[in-house]
Amino acid sequence: MRPMREPEIYTLTNGIRIAHLRTNSKIVHCGIMFDIGSRDEDKVNQGIAHFWEHMAFKGTKNRSAFQILNRLETVGGELNAFTDKEKIMFYASVRTEHFERAAELLTDIAFHSTFPENQIVRERKVILEEMAMYYDDPDGALQDEFDHLLFGYHPMGMNILGTEKSISSFTRKNFLTFIRTHFDTRRVIFSVVGDLSHAEVMRMAQKFLESVKKQKAILKRKPLGKYVARQIVLKRPVKQARCAIGRPVFSIRDERRIPLYFLNNILGGPGMNSRLNLSLREKRGYVYSVGSQYAPFSDTGIFVVSFGTDPAQMKKAIEIVHEEMDHLAHTGLSPRQLKIAREQFLGQMAMAEENYIGFMMMMARNLLDINAFTSFDEISDAIKAVTVSDLKKIAGEVFNKRKLSTLIMEPAAV
Repeated sequence: MRPMREPEIYTLTNGIRIAHLRTNSKIVHCGIMFDIGSRDEDKVNQGIAHFWEHMAFKGTKNRSAFQILNRLETVGGELNAFTDKEKIMFYASVRTEHFERAAELLTDIAFHSTFPENQIVRERKVILEEMAMYYDDPDGALQDEFDHLLFGYHPMGMNILGTEKSISSFTRKNFLTFIRTHFDTRRVIFSVVGDLSHAEVMRMAQKFLESVKKQKAILKRKPLGKYVARQIVLKRPVKQARCAIGRPVFSIRDERRIPLYFLNNILGGPGMNSRLNLSLREKRGYVYSVGSQYAPFSDTGIFVVSFGTDPAQMKKAIEIVHEEMDHLAHTGLSPRQLKIAREQFLGQMAMAEENYIGFMMMMARNLLDINAFTSFDEISDAIKAVTVSDLKKIAGEVFNKRKLSTLIMEPAAV
């Protein structure tokens, strides 16, 4: 049985919104998402949003760190969190009968963290280790370097983890000030997907979330500067050369975002028959993996193609990437190719809809970013309406070589 087409949405008296989609799953996925992320930082407090995510698990007014970790683990549940450029989310997955336990715990860590100084000192070491591991990951480092290439020292171009200097400087007061400055109950979503009645979800939401004090904050995100395409080469201690090619593109509010999702799927999506995979891996054996991604944000988006290859093959590999882009922009797809690509994309979307934890997160994002929920049927109708001419037009704009930035990470000479 497929989930209901539309979630039920309700707003509490303090402004927090509840999004609920009923399914027949034995597992409930629920989470609290804040419209706060790393782009709400500056150079001084860079990394504090991600540090907050860590500290939420380190003690609340009601629990110690040990009690937080054990609360869901002892019933076979999972508790987790993430921070990205514009969002922080605390979420859990439990059997249906333990939904109340999960809802209460999420409320506790999201709104009642105490940020004990001794835990800040301890967790600082953990984050510095996380940073060391992250910088040893060439693919992760490539994405960060590319974001910086596109956006410079704008918060969109800064590393989510922060810097060693900033992480080492944070005190309890810094966390409390950051949250007080950016927290707005109107920009908080409690998202739930599971086999629960709406009445039960609302009962728990009112029991735990209604008491959160209403708070307003003015969203003041730094506007983006003028983008100029750039090409740079970095020397790094890696064996395989890596490359990222892309540019800023359409925001989450741009009606062209859905056709671009479709176009991106054709070019370098997860299918083994993507154009880039066929050209670079299957035909020539230049890469183990290659892909393209489109990530929209509130006022911009990022499109990027990334891959790794032998340094001697880098120049030719880049040429092939541009050839595939040019083909989509100038030659385009035949009607038959469009039909096949459409069926593939819709099939992938239908399978993604069965990923209930991802669906739960998507509901929250939709409400925070566009104040609405975009259903599978709406996206499906939009994809079915896309024409060969539409895709060529968008490809011509997005894949314009003069507007694409390129970052190459080469092995440093020993």
